[in-house]
Amino acid sequence: MTPRMDALERGAVLFFAALHVAGCATSPLHEPAPPEAKVTQATSSAPATHAASAGSASSAPAAPAASADAASGAARRVDAEPASSSVSATGPSQGTPLSPAPGPLNVILITIDAMRADMPWAGYPRDIAPNLTALEKASVSYTRAYSVSSSTAMSFAGLLSGRYPSELERSGSFFSAHPDSVEFFPERLQRAGVRTVAAHAHFYFEKKAGFHQGFDAYRMVEGLSADNTTDKNVTSPQHLALAKELLGDEHLKKGPFFAWFHFMDAHDLYVSHPGIDFGKKPRDRYDGELRYLDGHLGELFAFIEKAPWASRTAVIVTADHGEAFGEHKMTRHGFELWEPLVHVPLFAKIPGLAPKRIDTPRSAIDLAPTILDLLGVPADASYQGQSLVAELAGTALPEERDVIVDLPRTGDNFRRRALVRGRYKLISHDDDFRLDLYDLGKDPGETRELRQAEPDVYRDMKRRYEERRQRIKDICPKRRDNLKGKRPEKPC
Repeated sequence: MTPRMDALERGAVLFFAALHVAGCATSPLHEPAPPEAKVTQATSSAPATHAASAGSASSAPAAPAASADAASGAARRVDAEPASSSVSATGPSQGTPLSPAPGPLNVILITIDAMRADMPWAGYPRDIAPNLTALEKASVSYTRAYSVSSSTAMSFAGLLSGRYPSELERSGSFFSAHPDSVEFFPERLQRAGVRTVAAHAHFYFEKKAGFHQGFDAYRMVEGLSADNTTDKNVTSPQHLALAKELLGDEHLKKGPFFAWFHFMDAHDLYVSHPGIDFGKKPRDRYDGELRYLDGHLGELFAFIEKAPWASRTAVIVTADHGEAFGEHKMTRHGFELWEPLVHVPLFAKIPGLAPKRIDTPRSAIDLAPTILDLLGVPADASYQGQSLVAELAGTALPEERDVIVDLPRTGDNFRRRALVRGRYKLISHDDDFRLDLYDLGKDPGETRELRQAEPDVYRDMKRRYEERRQRIKDICPKRRDNLKGKRPEKPC
């Protein structure tokens, strides 16, 4: 046994000790869709693209707010100061402890483009995602999770690097390119002997982003058209086939692995699909896209459940950002940090852990150390996030901590940064020339700015923001000539 594998085993022993303490409940990954949810998988000659568009005035109606239960739960426990954490069980609180074989878990990360937080499991009335809903009910789920940023490029750069996008070497464009010098966590897994595979469905992921770094197998849906402003393609069938092909590789039976699949079909243009019709408005067509995608995800979940390594595999689901439908006169995503753009689902089905919901704010910046922890590989000291494994397992309470959302300025957008703590949110504009305060518990739509109304809370949140800002080492992008809002006296 090499020292490297000794480290893997030590990490696994610690994790499975946590599982024995937590107990377990088992639930299926896949729940058959009801008859009305059946989807005809129409093939399309049009491939897939991922892009974002500037916020613009829209006649699209505002989508339903988060469920009252979620809002009131947040309001009960949050304050400007640290508060007790809220954890609610969605299934049996205790179960028969497992005795799993020694060794690290496999991890499959499934990310969904533009998936908002107001999904059916959070109170949305339409049955647009029966398979995702079934998986969420079997998972440890964070009701107040945040993406790292509000655009795909920035969010995934942060998720993969464990650092905020402002800290990374990058090109400076909206679809930011990252050089080989930026280390992404799959590179650490690869060096530790963990098999790494991925498949994606947008031209940006091919080489430009740098997200291929650290993957043994990195596949793209073929025939993708490139459009920086929208996504004209339908890719779920081809993407599902690639994911099943990669997960069926014999190499994955031999040791721990990490897999990542980013599904695109919830991204605008919101293509209509035969047999799915919620209406003609943008949110209606978006819901139809999610229902279509969910049918393919159900097939993927069923495939995972039947795999020989299923009992040793964690499945994590989240989104790169949300989507706006008229809130704050915005459509689509990017450019700002309002809740519909950055509040996203995050849940993990982990063998041996009973389902529950955690209402404490958390960020996708925590996923790099969490995934490494599940695989028994040490995290890098530069990571801004923390492993969630202990609170997932129930061996530690989810303590309040500051959540940062980071949107560096590019040639297309101004700089934005936000701090969320408890029920309050502070949004910084450009070079911190204005800080706006919102109470998400009482005002989830962020319509009432509270600097004057709650000066004590504002001072506390400003202090926290300034302290966190000192820990973020901003790096200027390579291209600086056309950065939005750049002051002449500043380099970027």
